[in-house]
Amino acid sequence: MRLGVEAAIVGGEVVRGDVAVSDGVVSDVGLAGKGGVGIAIPGLVDLQVNGYAGVDLLGDPDRAEDVAEALARDGTTAWQPTLITSPVDRMREVCRALRDVPGSVGVHLEGPFLSPEKPGTHPTPYLREPDLDVLRLLLDAGPVTTVTLAPELPGALELVDELVARGVVASLGHTNATAAEAAAAFDRGASTVTHLFNAMRSFHHREPGVIGAALARPEVVVQLIADGVHVADEAVLLAWRAASGRLALVSDAVAAAGLGDGVYRLGEVEVHVENGVCARADGTLAGSASSALDGVRTLVRLGVALPDAVQAATAVPARILGRDDLGRLEPGRPAGIVVLDDRLEVARVVREGARID
Repeated sequence: MRLGVEAAIVGGEVVRGDVAVSDGVVSDVGLAGKGGVGIAIPGLVDLQVNGYAGVDLLGDPDRAEDVAEALARDGTTAWQPTLITSPVDRMREVCRALRDVPGSVGVHLEGPFLSPEKPGTHPTPYLREPDLDVLRLLLDAGPVTTVTLAPELPGALELVDELVARGVVASLGHTNATAAEAAAAFDRGASTVTHLFNAMRSFHHREPGVIGAALARPEVVVQLIADGVHVADEAVLLAWRAASGRLALVSDAVAAAGLGDGVYRLGEVEVHVENGVCARADGTLAGSASSALDGVRTLVRLGVALPDAVQAATAVPARILGRDDLGRLEPGRPAGIVVLDDRLEVARVVREGARID
């Protein structure tokens, strides 16, 4: 199958010519032929999806395949179902229900071991002190690949040790940690930060907190919601200039994503969406109505070259999970491909070698 494109982003570079797919993998790039239209990029990899297209994963995990299909149509071919803090038994139940979901790279547990000082929209009655037994129950319930926790809580570093030993990504988030407390977690193997700037101690030049600790360490990947709501353009550019090549775009999408304004659910939280802003009734931000591709468009609007912006939504998030089979458009790699037009809108999608209309 030839895609009929003008060019492709291969290894972070623009390669002119068409792309061919055979038996589910990319067979060739840079092919000569009749003039093509659009640019092929790797399928996007989104590590924070709470819901999409009207489906809240905590409330209705049996509709996860509907989420996968809607995401794919919008350019995301690999994604991490994300569960905010809720009763442990419910989190375990949903983890079990999220096995074998198309495109899923495993479950992201965003809690329950979060700081009550920085809960964001997470229901505070369900927040818990770090507990190894509870963590093990959650990890054994389903395909968990990432856990977000607050490193300053008593016992949190022992949880980081357990996650690292089991090959699960330990991410710092919803935290009031100092830079020293964050550094202690990074030293133990925590490798990334959940939605940089949001729900964490603010940066101060004498106490930079998690933000400063993460941006200063070249081995730490920072995840960022670039939806035009969660982070100001200047802060996006600041993070980019400090951490380009290790900045991963995430959507933090909720059920409203792909639909528009209205009232939706995020677990037990009622989310009001107006002019694209998702918030609780008290004004606290509650996820996003955006897609991973919206983050790419934001970076491009701010002057980032398209290949670099695409890397931030493909190869970099894949690297967090140690998945070199995702986020790459190269001969021999699985064919998860998105074709964009000159407005950066999705024209075609190929997932697992098959075209999605």
